[in-house]
Amino acid sequence: MTTDRTTWCRASRIAVAGVGVLAGAGMAASLGVAWYFARVLLTPEREKPDNTVVLDVDEDARTITLRLDAETRVRGRYGLWLDGGRTHVRVGDVLDVDARRRRVTRELLAVDLGSPAPGPGRWTSHIFVGDPGLSLGIAARDVVVEGELGPLPAWVVDAPAASRAASDDATNAAGATETTGGGPRRWAVLVHGRGAMREECLRAVPVLHELGITCLVPSYRNDSLAPASPDGLIALGLTEWRDVDASLRHCLAEGAEEVLLVGWSMGGAIVLQTLARSEVRDAVPGVVLDGPVVDWVEVIEHQASMRRLPRLLGHLVRILLGDRWASRLLVGAEQPVDLALTRWQVRADELDRPVLLIHSRDDDVVPVGASAALAELRPDVVRFEPWDDARHVKEWNVDPDRWNAVVTDFVSTLPAHRQEHTHG
Repeated sequence: MTTDRTTWCRASRIAVAGVGVLAGAGMAASLGVAWYFARVLLTPEREKPDNTVVLDVDEDARTITLRLDAETRVRGRYGLWLDGGRTHVRVGDVLDVDARRRRVTRELLAVDLGSPAPGPGRWTSHIFVGDPGLSLGIAARDVVVEGELGPLPAWVVDAPAASRAASDDATNAAGATETTGGGPRRWAVLVHGRGAMREECLRAVPVLHELGITCLVPSYRNDSLAPASPDGLIALGLTEWRDVDASLRHCLAEGAEEVLLVGWSMGGAIVLQTLARSEVRDAVPGVVLDGPVVDWVEVIEHQASMRRLPRLLGHLVRILLGDRWASRLLVGAEQPVDLALTRWQVRADELDRPVLLIHSRDDDVVPVGASAALAELRPDVVRFEPWDDARHVKEWNVDPDRWNAVVTDFVSTLPAHRQEHTHG
């Protein structure tokens, strides 16, 4: 979901008001709150609201001063959208904190678009924007993945030429391509979160590129580039996985022998559904999950408890979404959304290949508890890397060197998982 706390705050304000008005109505009030949360959960975010304020910009000194809050005070590198999305800058580490005046001054690393000026802005994990060739300096090509609902625009960043040459040499010498740390026969599909853009995934491209892995960065239903689902609603990974499956098949059609799946937030939930349901899942040697939703019920209950709403809310939302009549008439979903299928603590026995699970203890959107529990249940397949300080899906932003090192070690030790598969 890369749903930040702004969405949940907006939902909770209306929910709390509803509880106040309907306090005497008991269950009716609870159902009303649950209905509203269910709608918020499934409705795509078309608008990206501002969530911070820029107080001063000094391009000569390469500094930017912002309102001090839980996000802007954390160390690391981040993106910042200004002027309604017409300006994008990259922000570096903290230089000075003035707690009394609630101001923080940080490095101004780069101006990618427009001209930064004081005013409202949107703080984000998207430090790189636009075509990978421009934002990363790594050649990329535009492709179209043929999805169930229509064309899915995607970027492909091919493995370095040196890796292709080495792979060809290995093929000629041994009669078969060796796939260890990477090589052009190993691809990766990078899956962004709820409400995010493909740019969310670009942080992972350089390290995977160095490992000789070709990266496919696709769109999927209901994001800003792909076709909408018939009901126009998000299914929390339960239908979106079909578009990732189409991307997986696209990789195989282009010659991939193995396809690593990488997902952020709801993208992690989508990856897990793909791993469980895809007919070509045998091509997946392992998965990397960053701040993933491994239990949607826990996420809903966490958001409710943070806003002092009844814990019963999670149960009611589950009923509304899972019941065919209620989900269609009250929520507007074409098909029921069975949250039980998103609870990987319960489904832990189904995991049958390596999982790298990166999750911050300070994630206030998707709590780390479910990830930690899953790792405890399946230490044989799940490698858990907890982070500190990072907010939701900002582990790379806080410590990119560690993130790259952890991913490199995980990918480099994956066993070859090559099996026969069809991709027609």
